[in-house]
Amino acid sequence: MQKSQYQYQFPLIIRMSFILLFLIMSFYLLVEFKFYLTPLTLGILFAYLLYPIANFFEHRKVPRILANIISIIIGLSVIYGISLFIYKQFSIFLHDLPALKEQAAENINILISKVENSLGIQTGELKHETTLLIQNFFESPAQVFRRAFGATFNTVFTVLIMPVYIFFLLYYRDKFRDVLLMMIPEQRHAVAKRIIDEANRVTIRYMTGVFIVVTILVFVNTAGFLIIGLDYAFLLGAIAAIMNFIPYYGTIIGYSFPFLFAIFVMDSPSYAFWVFIQFVIVQFSENNILTPNIVGLHVNINPFMIILAITLGGFIWGLPGMFIAVPVVTVLRVLGENIDNLKPLGYLLGQSGTEQHALNSEKLGRLLGVKKFKKAK
Repeated sequence: MQKSQYQYQFPLIIRMSFILLFLIMSFYLLVEFKFYLTPLTLGILFAYLLYPIANFFEHRKVPRILANIISIIIGLSVIYGISLFIYKQFSIFLHDLPALKEQAAENINILISKVENSLGIQTGELKHETTLLIQNFFESPAQVFRRAFGATFNTVFTVLIMPVYIFFLLYYRDKFRDVLLMMIPEQRHAVAKRIIDEANRVTIRYMTGVFIVVTILVFVNTAGFLIIGLDYAFLLGAIAAIMNFIPYYGTIIGYSFPFLFAIFVMDSPSYAFWVFIQFVIVQFSENNILTPNIVGLHVNINPFMIILAITLGGFIWGLPGMFIAVPVVTVLRVLGENIDNLKPLGYLLGQSGTEQHALNSEKLGRLLGVKKFKKAK
């Protein structure tokens, strides 16, 4: 019996309803199982980060179990070492917090008094509101830090379970690949293998590249703050660099702390000015030199989709969600470019389609009235 030539297709309103229902259920599940999925997803990304190390030892005839253990010890030693350094630096900051609050309040009062003398207005209510703002500014980081690193069940669970997740993800990586292929018809195995290989390659390149960029920025930021003469240069430099795990928002969020610190605490407005100049230099260097050459162009997601993904990830899972967003969207882009039914998704996430509007050297030359010289024959 021959199959019907025509296939029934649901009306557009029904298909859109199914898509909307799927998105609502996905959002609910992501929020409801946040404390289970966040460590698992972070474990997957860190497994990709440590995979080159584990693979290096395996190629030298080291058994997989031992290679995984060595790579986890190396990776966690670096991560926990950085965390311990930041914790100690932050402890010094918390110890000096009362004096810093007094200094900030004094600086603000001096600034307000200058405004009063210059404009001839009374700002009594403004002084009161500003004092409350200063207190909240210095208390909020301490509260956030205590919540993030305090001995809560979720934090302890995440710290203890992450190495376990990473080990088994590295150990069973071939098994996971085989399971995915078993779920796909054999005639689609070539496409499936291409998708898996490309997704793995892009994620590994992204994770290792971002880690290298952040490491470089730790030294660059700290050196810059030391040259400026900013107090707590090591702590502020590390925080500003680590926030670069979050694309676009990272540098702005990271440099907001030293900038506000320079305004409120330091004894001259020039510190804030130099922090801003350093921010511009670091932002330009990171976006145009470090990230393109180290991370590469393999992510290939248009900036608007990255911003939307990071915003949604932060709304659902906070800072971990902002960190996870780009690799997830990159995998979705790979799926979209290799599966016919998802072609619109791949096109939407990718950078193609706007080439005629891109600003290149030729267009820039025409705007500036510079003619392109032809080579002599």
